[in-house]
Amino acid sequence: MGFTTSIIIPCYNERPTIHLLLDALYGQSYPRHEMEVVIADGGSTDGTPGAIDEWRVEHPDLAVRVVENPARSIPAALNIAILASSGEVIVRLDAHSKPDRYYVERAVTAVAEGRGQNVGGVWDIQPSNDGWMARSIAAAAGHPIGVGDARYRFSDQAAYVDTVPFGAFKRSILDQVGMFDETLLTNEDYEFNARIRQAGGKIWFDPQIRSVYFARETLGALARQYWRYGYWKVQMLRRYPRTIRWRQALPPLFVAALILLTLLSPLFRGALWVLMGVLGAYSLVLFLAGVHLAIRHKRLFLCLGVPLSIACMHFSWGTGFLWGLLCPQNTNKG
Repeated sequence: MGFTTSIIIPCYNERPTIHLLLDALYGQSYPRHEMEVVIADGGSTDGTPGAIDEWRVEHPDLAVRVVENPARSIPAALNIAILASSGEVIVRLDAHSKPDRYYVERAVTAVAEGRGQNVGGVWDIQPSNDGWMARSIAAAAGHPIGVGDARYRFSDQAAYVDTVPFGAFKRSILDQVGMFDETLLTNEDYEFNARIRQAGGKIWFDPQIRSVYFARETLGALARQYWRYGYWKVQMLRRYPRTIRWRQALPPLFVAALILLTLLSPLFRGALWVLMGVLGAYSLVLFLAGVHLAIRHKRLFLCLGVPLSIACMHFSWGTGFLWGLLCPQNTNKG
C-alpha cells in the first residue's frame, strides 16, 4: 500500500484484555509486513508484558515490541513509542480499544489522500463486563446528553473536527508541530490536535474508521476518569483558551451554579426554590434519557444506570474543572 505503518499503544496493567487488541491488529486488512506494533508499558504489575510475549511467540509474522515507559504517563508513552518506531505513518491506539478489521487500512488511506493532517473515527463504546453498571456506563458514554457534540462518540457523518480519538498521521507532521506534551497527563490528544490546527492543518473525522472502546466498569472508576479530564482540560485551556467548546463549559458552570445556590439557600428562600427546580429538571432529563435507552436496548436497568452514569460524568468533569481553576498544575498522576 506504499506506507510502512507504526501502531503505537500506551499500556499499563492490561493482561485480561491485551489479547483482544493484538488479535484485532493481527486480523487487519492492512499487510502485516508493512505494520509494526510498539507498546509502551508503564511498569505493569499484572503480567501484561508476559502475556504480550506469549502472544508474540504464537504470531511471529506481526512485528510486536514492548518498550519501557518509566514516566507512567500516556503522553510519555506515546513519545517513547514514536521514538522507538520507524513507520512513515503513525497510528495511535489505546490498550482499552479493539480496532475494526479495516481500521488501519482506512486510516492510512485517509492520511495518504491528504484528508487531514490527523485522521480518526468513531468509538463504538462497549462495556468492560456484563454487569448492569458497566453496561449502563457504556450506554451513557455514547449519549449526546452525556458527551455533548463529540462526534466521535455517535456521529455517522464525515467532517473536519477539533479532535479525534487516537488518530493517524504522517511522521513528518512531528517536525512541524512537535511531539505529545508530557506536562499534560490527560487531554494530550486534544492539545496535539490544537497545535496541528494552529499550524494550518486539519483534523479529519471519518465514521468508517471504527474501533471498540471499553468503558470503565464502575462509577468510582468513571468519576476518577472524568475528574482527570476536567482538571487537565483547564491546564490545556490555559495555553489554548480559544479551543473551549460549549460541551466543556456547561458541566463546570452547572456545578458552580449548584454550589452557589446551595450556599444562598439558607439565606434566601428563592434560591432554595431555584435549586430544587434545577435539580428536579436535571433529574427528569436524565431519567428520560435512561428510559429512552432502556426502551431502545430493552434493558430496564438503564432507567437507573444511565442517569447515575451521566450525572457522575457531569459532576466529576465539572468539579475537576473548577479544581483546576483554583489550583496550579501539578504532575500527580492520580
